[in-house]
Amino acid sequence: MARVEELLRETRETIGIFETRLLLALAMHVRVERLVAHPEEEVTPEAETAFRGYAARRLAGEPYPYIAGEQEFYGRSFRVTPDVLIPRPDTELIVELALEELKRFRRPTVLDMGTGSGCIAITVALENPKAEVWASDRSEAALEVARGNAGKSGVRFLQGSWYKALPPDAPKFDLILSNPPYIDPESPYLSDLTYEPQTALVSGNHGMDDLREIAEGAAAHLAPGGCLMVEHGFDQGEACRKVFTEAGLSDAETLKDLGGNDRVTRGRLR
Repeated sequence: MARVEELLRETRETIGIFETRLLLALAMHVRVERLVAHPEEEVTPEAETAFRGYAARRLAGEPYPYIAGEQEFYGRSFRVTPDVLIPRPDTELIVELALEELKRFRRPTVLDMGTGSGCIAITVALENPKAEVWASDRSEAALEVARGNAGKSGVRFLQGSWYKALPPDAPKFDLILSNPPYIDPESPYLSDLTYEPQTALVSGNHGMDDLREIAEGAAAHLAPGGCLMVEHGFDQGEACRKVFTEAGLSDAETLKDLGGNDRVTRGRLR
């Protein structure tokens, strides 16, 4: 049987040692630390076959979280499939801002649109159990993933496009959140995202169509003093502030992520 160190040596030049260890640990059903501590350990034929399959998928460009079927977000593991975007660290900013905003309310109502894996809505619900959290997505396949991630979070899921998903008796929301499609169809960055659902990534008019629709509909669904927060691209902050202002939202401002890039714009209904 092959040893750990031999299999790591085979693909570390093409995949990189970090992801090679992740893939082998996944195949062996062990923690990465065990591979580091015991490079001489023998790998069963079944685990070796699984590892080679995972490595081939990664070499073809498939992201590791889809191979593993999960991704960590805000300290929790979320199931992911190619039906949903892979949660990213940059998106934790909108969660942090949301949790800070919700401190103003005793029992806030929250809407997360385009929920995908549910990582934003579920995290907000678990971090603030007093919040009533609704989440929507136009994709039933995405909602199936989100429901599976929801556990006992109490999030209410709805299918439909943006505000059209809401029933007539929906409350006015203290906070509306969204990480919508915002990539220009002509963007060169799309070539790195071919495995992720394009409908969750791409929006017309230089990536602004969905952001504009969300902003324009917010006033009808926000409670007085309520806040709209959206994630967007690094070069869309100014355009988002303009759209928010045109939609009647006050105090539009853009916040930067840990990399110093514009990432979240928020505005308020006065």
